[in-house]
Amino acid sequence: MFRALLAATLALVGEVVGCHLVVHAAELPPEVTGDTPAPEKPTAYYWHVWTDEKGVSRQTRCELSAFEKQSMGGAAPQWNNRLSASKAIVITAVQPVGWVGEWHENPMPQWIVPLSGRWFVETMDGTRIEMGPGEASFGNDQNSRPDARGRKGHRSGTVGSMPAVLMIIQLEQGAATGQPCRFK
Repeated sequence: MFRALLAATLALVGEVVGCHLVVHAAELPPEVTGDTPAPEKPTAYYWHVWTDEKGVSRQTRCELSAFEKQSMGGAAPQWNNRLSASKAIVITAVQPVGWVGEWHENPMPQWIVPLSGRWFVETMDGTRIEMGPGEASFGNDQNSRPDARGRKGHRSGTVGSMPAVLMIIQLEQGAATGQPCRFK
């Protein structure tokens, strides 16, 4: 069995250097490495905090799919999805353990990306989403209206025993109301 696998491997790619077998794993087919091939055009996901036509904040899980294979700065091509060409302000925020920001709107449309720790966002419709590193939220609940309990926008805060370190990218563009999944 081992000799057959070795022969097949050498036939595919690889070379013998002295007494060492060098196999170029990147060139092996997925059935040998156990990897699944990358999709032709990738998708990614984000949570969109948005305001409906009645002024109620909601959250929707949205898909980013408008990727194009391009080079950045002369590097090898990669999949890029250019979401916005507006000016932006970049902020790093550290929310301490136990921090809660009671009901408020996002000051402007903004991406919030956890770098470490965990945080939550709760919207007026009762949806609560917890996020950690590798997840993203687009805060776009401007123009929400207070409900019967005085809640407006969303509340957010840290989860667990670590501070939440967030990268916030505020976009200098107008708020969109009544439309989930603003970016594709």
